[in-house]
Amino acid sequence: MDPNQKIQFLENEIKELKQLQKEMEFRQDLIFFNTAINRILYEYKITKEQYDKIMDLMDLYREKIGNKQKVSHETFEQQVYNIVTQHDGNYHLVEFLTMAFKEENRWGEVFDALYGDLPKFKNNLEEKS
Repeated sequence: MDPNQKIQFLENEIKELKQLQKEMEFRQDLIFFNTAINRILYEYKITKEQYDKIMDLMDLYREKIGNKQKVSHETFEQQVYNIVTQHDGNYHLVEFLTMAFKEENRWGEVFDALYGDLPKFKNNLEEKS
């Protein structure tokens, strides 16, 4: 390996180690700040980058709902799967996460609009009202 290749290799290694350190710090914070959302993120091994994208998606849906645009849980779930590709098709993850956001008073209108009419959540929503 020539010196330039060696430098490039070492720079890549440093970059990967820094990224790994950030992810470990994120996972440590998930454990330290023990909330329902953090437990889900930790259990499903969702990265900080993926979490940031999910929050952006939640903001987008809040805006759509505020503008009275039609939304569906199927489309929303597919968009989450596009972010969290390792859990493609796991609708339970999406339901758990959106419900946890609602329980923590974050994006409750998103959960209500996407899942509020589903029979399996009707009793749960009525009890909390």
